[in-house]
Amino acid sequence: MATVSVVTPTYNRARFLPDAVTSVLSQTFGDLQLIIVDDGSDDNTRDVLAPFLADRRVRYVYQKNQGQSHARNLALKQATGDCIAFLDSDDVWAPDKLEKQLAVLQANPGVDIVHGDEATIDEQGKVISFENMKRYSGRITRYLLADNSVSITTALVRRRCFDEMGGFDTSVGVADDYELWLRFSARYCYQYEPGIVASYRVMADQISSDKRRRFAANERIIQEFLARYGEVLSPGERRWGLARFNCRKARYFASAGERGKAVGAIAGALRYAPLDPVVWRALYRVAVPRR
Repeated sequence: MATVSVVTPTYNRARFLPDAVTSVLSQTFGDLQLIIVDDGSDDNTRDVLAPFLADRRVRYVYQKNQGQSHARNLALKQATGDCIAFLDSDDVWAPDKLEKQLAVLQANPGVDIVHGDEATIDEQGKVISFENMKRYSGRITRYLLADNSVSITTALVRRRCFDEMGGFDTSVGVADDYELWLRFSARYCYQYEPGIVASYRVMADQISSDKRRRFAANERIIQEFLARYGEVLSPGERRWGLARFNCRKARYFASAGERGKAVGAIAGALRYAPLDPVVWRALYRVAVPRR
């Protein structure tokens, strides 16, 4: 029984998978199991994984293509660790990622999820940026309403969170990690530890690159969360988070030249927080697009 179970779903990522697996197996903390769920790949994923299967910490599971959330849930069912970590098959970890984050959990019994920062890399593994969004600690529900500030590649989660609140919602289709973090925020405490612990690879065919689809999914997730767990937020916190979500949406559609959608989003932000300077700055961005 390992201390940490690492969940890696993969679909046609044979080109990058060896780097991801190597970054797990070379961690400075080695008491782990790596569960790789192949979500119906039709490339040479099995072949590139073959050399790693001699390591008893690695488990390979194949399923017919059902999607990332199904693959992650299948891995969770087989996980034996006290803590769960996630690494997508085209990303990589820093060598001391688990060691650093386990120390945080051990030193803070009241913390359930620890997360950090990530570098952005291209398909060749070259660093594009070290810039990260603002991240938060504690009870972070209102911040998560505004935006998903928890990178799944950097997160380490106590196993009991999944035992008590379940795994990934397979009905979401996209942004399943956002739904999970928002739901967990209703009960559990987050700890943000600054520092790069992973590298996130950006590619054209990633689901996450479709921002319109993600905004639609995020709105649906938020509505369902508020219907189930809305009591964890004060009215002011709810308005604060929803106003900022709408500001973010307005800025995106303004930058994409879709002024009608941008205006609709900023009107929503104004309804939630008409005196918030963040909303008025977003309104200016919509009214006066950057050239």
